[in-house]
Amino acid sequence: MGQNALGTLTLPWSTSAQRTPKRVPVDPALLAVTLVLALVGLVMVYSASAVVAGIRFHDHLYFLKRQLAWLGTGLLVMHLVSKIDYVIWKKLAIPLLLLTTMLLVLVLVPSLGSAAKGARRWLHVGPINIQPAELTKFVAVIYVAAYVSKKQEQLTRFSRGLLPPLIVLGVLSGLILLEPDLGTVVVMGLVVVTLLFLAGARIKHLGLLSLCALPAVALLIFGSSYRRQRVWEFLRSVKDPSGAGYQITQSFLAFGSGGSFGVGLGEGKQKLFFLPEAHTDFVLALVGEELGLAGSVAIVLLFGLFVIKGFQIAGRARQPFSRHLAMGITMLIGMQALVNAGVVTGLLPTKGLTLPFVSYGGSSLVANLFGVGILLSISRDRQGGRESGGQRGARKRGVPTS
Repeated sequence: MGQNALGTLTLPWSTSAQRTPKRVPVDPALLAVTLVLALVGLVMVYSASAVVAGIRFHDHLYFLKRQLAWLGTGLLVMHLVSKIDYVIWKKLAIPLLLLTTMLLVLVLVPSLGSAAKGARRWLHVGPINIQPAELTKFVAVIYVAAYVSKKQEQLTRFSRGLLPPLIVLGVLSGLILLEPDLGTVVVMGLVVVTLLFLAGARIKHLGLLSLCALPAVALLIFGSSYRRQRVWEFLRSVKDPSGAGYQITQSFLAFGSGGSFGVGLGEGKQKLFFLPEAHTDFVLALVGEELGLAGSVAIVLLFGLFVIKGFQIAGRARQPFSRHLAMGITMLIGMQALVNAGVVTGLLPTKGLTLPFVSYGGSSLVANLFGVGILLSISRDRQGGRESGGQRGARKRGVPTS
């Protein structure tokens, strides 16, 4: 009785105390899994790249030093973002969307964008190169989470509810495809469509959308000679070990050589100019060779735990925006890890997607740690954020604002 009466008073000291949301520590399991994966990545990047870096750059630490610098930057970003009220990302959804769209356009400018291996995916920013498509995936999730939290009741209507985010997704996907980067588009598209479905979009609308998208995807695959060759090689029961199937064949040899417990850390042979991209897209194959089946399963289980903790954070969220945002980020990282594992084990056609936190790549590492920072922010604020400042929070707790 005394507490209830005291809660209705407009005393400055009681109101100010109650208006401060209770802050709790970040989810320790999610943080631990992320750090373990990132540290494993450092070790495996060095193991995979030391010989190559020594021959090409006369510095066997060349890739390790860069990955370490990016990891330090990413951890700082993660720490800062985890302390920011996640509601700010709802307010910044449109500005971030415009910024990433501009960056994707700048990548395509020959004097600004950097081309490598037939793709123009990197943008020069001073002495470093960044890959805007990595950030775009997370910005797309932020935008869709903000959109469905505002328009959830209209998602059952195609033109006024479902169409606007699909148009945004189409513009972003079109710019990324011009680089070209089909893998990023597929992962981003699957996550966005899943978010729309979970938010209440009709299965009928999404089914028709999928039917319309299939011809476009088929055209993108079979209209490109290298993509068509990868698909045909994937469908063949016998791989061409010296042609289009060379990379996946070397990946199989790496896994086969590792056995149950591996040949030993640093003792792998496939990284010696046999397995292309051993420190980036196919780093999991090197884990299988040097740490064996046990090491590969451990990596997969860590990603499984990451996804479980991410969904638990989403389930505890009290605001629709934070719930959709946490689910989207979790699915984005988990699905990319799943696709990468499928590629290196031959379950999916070869595609250039990195293994989150583990593969070499600064843009991917920082973007993923940025996403983890948002997850940690959501896990920390059990009060569901402060969408409209202290007054909204006070109303929710039954405290008068005047």
